[in-house]
Amino acid sequence: MNALLYYITLFFLFIVNKLPFFLLYILSDLLYFVVYCVARYRRKVVRENLVNSFPSKSLKEIKSIEKKFYHRLCDFFMEIVKLYGIGEKEARKRMEFVGMDKMQRSIDDGHSCVVYMGHMFNWEYMNSVSLYFDLEKVFVGEIYHPLRNIRFDELMRRVRGQFGAEPVPMKNTLRRIMQAEKEGKRFVVGFVADQLPKWEGIKHWVDFLNQDTPVFVGTEKIAQRSHAAVYYAWIERVKRGYYRVHAECLAEDASLLPEFGATELYYKRLEANINKYPELWLWTHKRWKRTREAFEEREKRRLDTLKRRAENNEEGA
Repeated sequence: MNALLYYITLFFLFIVNKLPFFLLYILSDLLYFVVYCVARYRRKVVRENLVNSFPSKSLKEIKSIEKKFYHRLCDFFMEIVKLYGIGEKEARKRMEFVGMDKMQRSIDDGHSCVVYMGHMFNWEYMNSVSLYFDLEKVFVGEIYHPLRNIRFDELMRRVRGQFGAEPVPMKNTLRRIMQAEKEGKRFVVGFVADQLPKWEGIKHWVDFLNQDTPVFVGTEKIAQRSHAAVYYAWIERVKRGYYRVHAECLAEDASLLPEFGATELYYKRLEANINKYPELWLWTHKRWKRTREAFEEREKRRLDTLKRRAENNEEGA
């Protein structure tokens, strides 16, 4: 059944992929009506996230951002379909990169580059960044969470890797970076790092969009280990279907920053961009479902369990 669904989806995607962009955006407008007005896809989650993130905005302003976001979300879906097989010339035209000279200087100075990104539309177009580097000398990778469906995961790997960047499953990140270093290559690796960590992965909290937020710190650890330069890449929507990426250097050597320094710098820059372009961030996820109070309660129970086990072991000895 999964195989049948895959091939039906693949056929549909193939047909849609051949449409010109202007027809895709007509379909996107129709999809917006279905997703926002009919299916009401995750509208409760989106509204709650927006209200909590922008407490000073009126309901009218929140609704305006909400509707714009759903338009961008539908464009995002269509642009991903069109991304497969897009030519190099078209990719360069639709995703402009600013600041690549700074990144190249970091590499020339002997530093690899860890690139923080956020779920800002359209982050999937970022895979064309590999066009700006000599892949014989520089390993370009994109860290991602594999999809559960193996066939769809392989399809997305082909889409993301079509310009030479390598999609790297999150669990293989350090191993793949070490392999690149053994090959004598510098690396440029992108981390979409604004996701919600699992309970056991919570090591740090930041004030983000007016909310106490648990964050990943693994990106920072890898950057510090490799003495990598830390960059933040944020996306500007120039017009429909056209984007501009700005690469900003946060630190030339991550190991010189205090603990959690890179993570906090990243979240401050990301928050500033979301405040400027709120409709471009992905609001459909329950980003704040894990609270500090619940985390501390879990930690208390875990430590109590460990203590009881230690006491039982001592009594048994």
